[in-house]
Amino acid sequence: MEYSAEAFGRDLKNVRKYYGSGKTKEASWRESQLKGLHNFLVEKEEEILRALKQDLGKHSLEAFRDEVGTLMKSLNVATKSLKKWMAGKEVRFKDLAKLPRIALLSSAEIVPEPLGVVLIISSWNFPFGELIQNEGLSLEPLIGAVAAGNTVVLKPSEMSPTCSSLLATVLPTYLDKNAIKVIQGGPEVGELLLKQRWDKIFFTGSARVGRIVMSAAAVHLTPVTLELGGKCPALLDSLSATWDREVSLMKVWIKKMFGENPKASNTIARIVNKKHFTRLKNLLTDPRVKESVVYGGSMDENDLFIEPTILLDPPLDSAIMAEEIFGPVLPIITLDKIEDSVEFINSMPKPLAIYAFTKNQTLQRRMLSETSSGSLVFNDAILQYVADTLPFGGVGECGFGKYHGKFSFDAFSHHKAVARRSYFTDFWFRFPPWTLNKLQLLEASYNLDYLGILLVLLGLRRSKRSLFQAYN
Repeated sequence: MEYSAEAFGRDLKNVRKYYGSGKTKEASWRESQLKGLHNFLVEKEEEILRALKQDLGKHSLEAFRDEVGTLMKSLNVATKSLKKWMAGKEVRFKDLAKLPRIALLSSAEIVPEPLGVVLIISSWNFPFGELIQNEGLSLEPLIGAVAAGNTVVLKPSEMSPTCSSLLATVLPTYLDKNAIKVIQGGPEVGELLLKQRWDKIFFTGSARVGRIVMSAAAVHLTPVTLELGGKCPALLDSLSATWDREVSLMKVWIKKMFGENPKASNTIARIVNKKHFTRLKNLLTDPRVKESVVYGGSMDENDLFIEPTILLDPPLDSAIMAEEIFGPVLPIITLDKIEDSVEFINSMPKPLAIYAFTKNQTLQRRMLSETSSGSLVFNDAILQYVADTLPFGGVGECGFGKYHGKFSFDAFSHHKAVARRSYFTDFWFRFPPWTLNKLQLLEASYNLDYLGILLVLLGLRRSKRSLFQAYN
């Protein structure tokens, strides 16, 4: 069901009013929402897997690996850590952000508080969870948003209609309907949402739409997190083998994973819709790209199926090398020297992730110090995603902001500085009338020169400049 402008305006007003009641700030409320999300995943797992099969053609095991299982992990971490995350961090002498000793009888703390009413717009390619390769997400940021105590409006992608419908009709029965709304609809609904005032927008999708989101957010100076994806280079340091041998090994492993007939294997996902199928078809049928196909390339539009396809040295100025593919197509670019990969990566927009498969320690150090990316992973392509202690997010054109684990909680929180001073102490020298003695005390205080402060107070230190010089 798509929302009318009137119905949405009424719901948004009620959500704001509910947030204003302070209910969502309570630990018990946050715990109950996390438990509701957990129950939804457990009790509706079969429906979720069927929806993913219907929309994306995903095998149930792949769907559990990429979405249900990872969300369970995130929920377990959030539930276990919630009270620790909510607790304010005291800023005492022992902390890194300690108060200086001159602040006698004073204390400070950093208190996380919810931002308010937040909007989450998710993509189609991972409608429930997320994967490191891209930005598909609905429930992952929702976990962080409710753990932080916000009310939420969630808009899933209209391009995965079965998943979107399941989220809109079933998920609310597990959550507080006064605080969390799921709204279905196409671009016109997205435009309606972006015209509203939000306390935070979390958007997942293309850079083109990301610019629209930023422009809309700028009207109200709304903070945003953008997960825009982009190309993620995988560096393979093949010291002794030829590329012919590497490609031959890839062909062997494709057959081991998907069988002699991948289409009939029920293991490989389908393209989300005919529009995206046509886009991929046009990329692959570019005459110059077509010449680079060394494996696969067959397509079935009626079944939205594209065979796993390997391209060897497609033209760098071709469309397939300029945009994110979202299909089972692997372009391989060969270089004369593996060291040239640093310059090659830096010639492209900053990637969401770099996967570098190499034992070369010197090259690893160069990748770390000379390239910029959302994340850098050596000899794996998913490790940083599994670790909730690592943030996930982009840099440059692939987005900004980070989440995962505690970072998701922080993404939807304002960390408020709170300071307390006793009435028994005061820094009297910060007020007029101005004297040279007060200037000396200010100088010593800003330099945390405690001995100097004592010497000034005792009249044992003289300034090398006059009060007139201090003014000029």
